[in-house]
Amino acid sequence: QVHLVESGGGLMQAGGSLRLSCAASERTFSSYAMGWFRQAPGKEREFVAAIIWSAGSTVYANSVKGRFTISRDIAKNTVYLQMNSLKPEDTAVYYCAAPRGKMVVPVSPPTVGSWGQGTQVTVSS
Repeated sequence: QVHLVESGGGLMQAGGSLRLSCAASERTFSSYAMGWFRQAPGKEREFVAAIIWSAGSTVYANSVKGRFTISRDIAKNTVYLQMNSLKPEDTAVYYCAAPRGKMVVPVSPPTVGSWGQGTQVTVSS
């Protein structure tokens, strides 16, 4: 199982930017792809973005498309989530995710094999 450690959360005003990082403890990648999810209070965990590790291809939830960018640094085994034009509705705990199995893109909770510990993002209006 992959050990994932997120960092970079915090408090930001609406319209601001934050960058989240997720470092993997090994050359995970064997993981085909990596993803980000978020969970707001009282809501289910939802998909945010994913990236295919080798090709760099990306996919986004409609709610963040055009505002968030997922990227990866292969040498550092690290995936990033750049969040711009933040909105109060982006407030949530953000989780990094590695997929369950090979050739799997983590786009829903059942497709995730390992989760990070989560990092809080709070956007004030």
